[in-house]
Amino acid sequence: MTAAFALSLQDLAPIAQGTTTPDAMAETVKLAREADRLGYARLWYAEHHGMPSIASSVPEILIASAAAATRDIRVGAGGVMLLNHAPLRIAEAYRTLEALHPGRIDLGIGRAPGGDGHAMRALRSGGGEEFSAYLAELMAFDEDGFPPDHPFSRVPVSPGGIALPPKWLLGSSGASADAAGRLGFGYAFAAHFSHTPAAPAFAAYRAAFRPTEHFPAPRTILCLSVICAPTEEEAKYLATSQAVNWARFVTGEQRQLTPPEEAIAHELTPQQRQVIEHQSSLWLVGDPAQMAETISQKATEAGADEVMITTTMHSYELRRRSYGLLAAALGVTPREG
Repeated sequence: MTAAFALSLQDLAPIAQGTTTPDAMAETVKLAREADRLGYARLWYAEHHGMPSIASSVPEILIASAAAATRDIRVGAGGVMLLNHAPLRIAEAYRTLEALHPGRIDLGIGRAPGGDGHAMRALRSGGGEEFSAYLAELMAFDEDGFPPDHPFSRVPVSPGGIALPPKWLLGSSGASADAAGRLGFGYAFAAHFSHTPAAPAFAAYRAAFRPTEHFPAPRTILCLSVICAPTEEEAKYLATSQAVNWARFVTGEQRQLTPPEEAIAHELTPQQRQVIEHQSSLWLVGDPAQMAETISQKATEAGADEVMITTTMHSYELRRRSYGLLAAALGVTPREG
């Protein structure tokens, strides 16, 4: 089949048990090159802090590394947790990336902290009510939009002579969708961890949309969690790593991503079983034909222009295989060279 939507991926730079952080970093480059070859539209890195199983705490560095190692795929943040940073710093970082790799960088912006309360305090992260002010400040820096009497009007953003790349707002509610539309951003819906239906949010986004230079028309991304293997049985086996690690994380047992054989043997607490039962409906697991049908159905129901896949698996090699199986099953055309 050939999908009616673009296919992209998100990488959290997982650190699998039995590997090292340098292994995880090297894998980000391997996956970027493979995604570029397979024909994926874009690759995003999500900002997370204080998590032993995730190495994507600084998306800007991973973006620069992946963009330098690839040719055609767009690379960006999905997203920058804006409340953790001074807006000027983000303007500088993403102008620099855009200057290094013109036309290939995305700036996805989220309001979540990307970590627990301890990490928020260590980051000096702002409160959620400050997000609109942070975002307005970022846009003012990019568009030279401060009034003359504002103290920041005298701060030139370096490097100059270049604008920020296309901006996307990440969310899982009608409020974030309406804001993305009014700002003329792209909008990405986090269906990989939110039980809220995406279709109403996409409708709100399109109703509020105002065209901008980067987005003359609305553009939506549906983010899904998918594990694919040649057989449904193998996919379910590989998915136990994600399920058990998520349950342990939610209940305060943070650790690196465990292999499926260890995950299966782990004795879950009643609370951890409830966590898995609640979250499992958001994890799409199966063989290529099943996943192509399910992903296409969800994209159609939501009205998504693009689907972004995130895959949590212990084996780096089998994770790359999963992305390859999905691209083939959805009819994505590989790139030459």
